[in-house]
Amino acid sequence: MKNEKTLLIAALTAPFLTGCVIAVSDGEAEGHWAGNSSSSWQATHKNNREIISGLAMDSSYQSVLNQLKTPNFTELLKKQDDVYQVLFYATHSIHSDGKMTKDECTPLVFKNDKLVGIGSSALLMLTN
Repeated sequence: MKNEKTLLIAALTAPFLTGCVIAVSDGEAEGHWAGNSSSSWQATHKNNREIISGLAMDSSYQSVLNQLKTPNFTELLKKQDDVYQVLFYATHSIHSDGKMTKDECTPLVFKNDKLVGIGSSALLMLTN
């Protein structure tokens, strides 16, 4: 019954959506205007790369979070007396499957709320 209502609503509203594409999957909807030269994920990746390239070492966790907003993934761990936070931001697409994975993100490594490394090599140094 719910699917029938959804189909009826979609059929009735379709004529009003000219110039707009709506993709629906798993209960979530994304809208993109027709003719837009770059998709929203490409713009997000580019914006993330630009901001990350301008970050300075020892930037505070909160200042980075204010610039980049919500990360795609996060990790938090304590090693001896230090607290490490790793924020993963989408910066490049590898799989083209519509799902973001950590290997498509750039990690930002914070030690005691200060940025100490950017990229997979920084993350690797933390795990060794």
